Amino acid sequence: MSTARFPRSRGPDKRVVVTGIGLVSPMGMGVEENWTNLLEGKSGIDHVTKFDVSEYASKIAGEVKGFDPLDFLEKKEVRKMDPFIQYGVAAAELAVKDSDIDPSRLHGDRTGVYVGSGIGGIEAITKTVQTIFEKGPGRVSPFFLISSIINEAAGVISIKYKARGPNLANATACATSTHSIGDSFRLVARGDVDIMIAGGAEAPVTPLGMSGFTSMRALSLRNEEPKKASRPFDAERDGFVIAEGAGIFILEELGHALKREARIYAEVVGYGLSGDAYHPSAPCIDGEGASLCMKSALADAGVAPEEVEYINAHGTSTPWNDKIETLAIKKTFGDHAYQLAVSSSKSMTGHMLGAAGGMEAAVCVLSLNNQIMSPTINYDNPDPECDLDYVPNTSRPAEFVYAMSNSFGFGGTNGSLLFRKFDE
Repeated sequence: MSTARFPRSRGPDKRVVVTGIGLVSPMGMGVEENWTNLLEGKSGIDHVTKFDVSEYASKIAGEVKGFDPLDFLEKKEVRKMDPFIQYGVAAAELAVKDSDIDPSRLHGDRTGVYVGSGIGGIEAITKTVQTIFEKGPGRVSPFFLISSIINEAAGVISIKYKARGPNLANATACATSTHSIGDSFRLVARGDVDIMIAGGAEAPVTPLGMSGFTSMRALSLRNEEPKKASRPFDAERDGFVIAEGAGIFILEELGHALKREARIYAEVVGYGLSGDAYHPSAPCIDGEGASLCMKSALADAGVAPEEVEYINAHGTSTPWNDKIETLAIKKTFGDHAYQLAVSSSKSMTGHMLGAAGGMEAAVCVLSLNNQIMSPTINYDNPDPECDLDYVPNTSRPAEFVYAMSNSFGFGGTNGSLLFRKFDE
């Protein structure tokens, strides 16, 4: 492996590590259940149970199963929160527990929260509109706004842990979590805080959410085989499968983590972001925006392309995204693209939209920590335009140092994170 370095785009910073992961997904609750199911290639996708989909063209989704908000929140608080907030709070609690940090150490201005959502409280908004038309504006709940606006997930988490540092939320579509984690990485690196609780949450499996994406012809119609519907990079892919959940990291300054003898999953070393400047929903056909994003992450870390050996792709299972992401990887890595392993965990989780980047960054970190790559399941029919190594169908042990996570969203917003296997 080459040790040549790209020039860094900024000066030396404090080192930032991942010490906790919280996952609420169609694959399960917490790190252990999610990671086990991912390595075994199990799909969390099935027929929608939350509402009647008999009149919908797409009838499948990645629903969170067995989730009880009362495991994380008091009953009086649950009714004030859209499910996306509930998922975010639950994932944050799971991340804090996973980090083995005393919650009292999160109090004060050296801990911040940055948790976004691509859509926010779509269920709460839908129900409130129905209330207005059926019962009149006087019957709208006083909790409507705080149950639905995007920054309330971060706000509630901040209150829960008395974290008085930066309190932020973003809404960059399917790149939301990646941007949350990347921006938080930089806040810790520059010394503004010691700890950031960072990621995203989403609950779009609703009548309005599914209707919108169905009208765009973005969703898979493989209703008879839900577990085979999400098939990134496969020649017979026909759209993505909508999903819900949350992915949250505990990012910590290295010295702070070592002082408390924390278990360290991996180090965050690079972050890139870019815009396609092309179309409100379609990816740029030349892949330039996505490539720029990956190149920026490499430059940020001072890492040469040939040093990266694994990419967790955005890999949505739509005809255009997978083709263009493959092209962008080739533009970024040149001939080395054919030596890379590239997999899409969306083949198992579905597309968690604003929470996807948190889930997929976790896959990268866990892959580095365990030295094994999760597969792309349902890869049965090679596509000549998608001709890279997609870790087909079976997880793969491997020795590698760097892993990249890609996220690309509507509006042409892109984000890439680069992680390194931890070495003091």
